[in-house]
Amino acid sequence: MNATASDEDADIAKAVAVLGNGGIVAHACEGVWGLACDPWSETAVTKILSIKHRDETKGLIVIAHDSCIFDAEICELELNKQEMVRGSWPGHTTWILPSERFSKLVTGDRLTIALRVPDHKQARELCRRYGKPLVSTSANISNKPPAKTRAEIHEILGSVVDFVLPGRIGDATGPSTIRDALTGAKLR
Repeated sequence: MNATASDEDADIAKAVAVLGNGGIVAHACEGVWGLACDPWSETAVTKILSIKHRDETKGLIVIAHDSCIFDAEICELELNKQEMVRGSWPGHTTWILPSERFSKLVTGDRLTIALRVPDHKQARELCRRYGKPLVSTSANISNKPPAKTRAEIHEILGSVVDFVLPGRIGDATGPSTIRDALTGAKLR
């Protein structure tokens, strides 16, 4: 294993430890940097909402390394819609699905959840190593542009996140597309 791979492995291990202790990790994704936390840690989710100055009724995106992690939500869909969602992942599309297992801090004022399996190797590996899904919301203050570089993360949010995972965003031009899995409608 070369030094770069070893460093990345150690960095992901540190990020996983931070997440496991209820911390916030800034990480690269397909088109922007994200802020990640455990979706079942009320303290961590509340901290992300506070960092972003985000209205808690809006909800947050949750990511995972594999679509099977979201079987509880996907299996509620008709078979053709299940195939549509699974066929888009890994990818830059977030799907809105019915959900009962995530708290209102994550779902906002909805009975649905925004889910994605990102087309970003490091983001998927972070989820895989953590062992469960993660909140991953754009790294920005609400209504401001999301960070696209590690330097921007340090400048904008470096003092309020617990760890910045070294990495680079992918080739996407911005945040993911958001679609309603029941209707197929594009929401963003």
